[in-house]
Amino acid sequence: MSKSTKVKYSVVTKHRTEYPNPLVLFKGQSILIGEKYSGPEQWDNWYFCTPLNHNNGGWVPGQLIDTKGAHGIVLEDYTAKELNVNEGEHLVGTKELNGWVWCVNKFNSEEGWVPKENLNPIK
Repeated sequence: MSKSTKVKYSVVTKHRTEYPNPLVLFKGQSILIGEKYSGPEQWDNWYFCTPLNHNNGGWVPGQLIDTKGAHGIVLEDYTAKELNVNEGEHLVGTKELNGWVWCVNKFNSEEGWVPKENLNPIK
């Protein structure tokens, strides 16, 4: 899915964030790059990053980082905000990265990342 593509989804499995204070980064910001995510979900190319001002950290897609050893520069504005969703809700996905989809909830207009495995495309 490219940035301009919109796909309608139905939520098949609810999702709740584990990060109530999501990481927010801005293009050109310097970050410390930590561990690479590894888990059964096949969410490849995610790194736990922390801004140099040592605010809270969060998971960042590798495609958005210009890596310079243990440091990096953010290539575009990004937030790690996850969207809490329930089964049966309808969302519009606008961007897909590494097993997650940036979605807008059609009911309340809230936005955030949802694991793709929790979604079913609507034809």
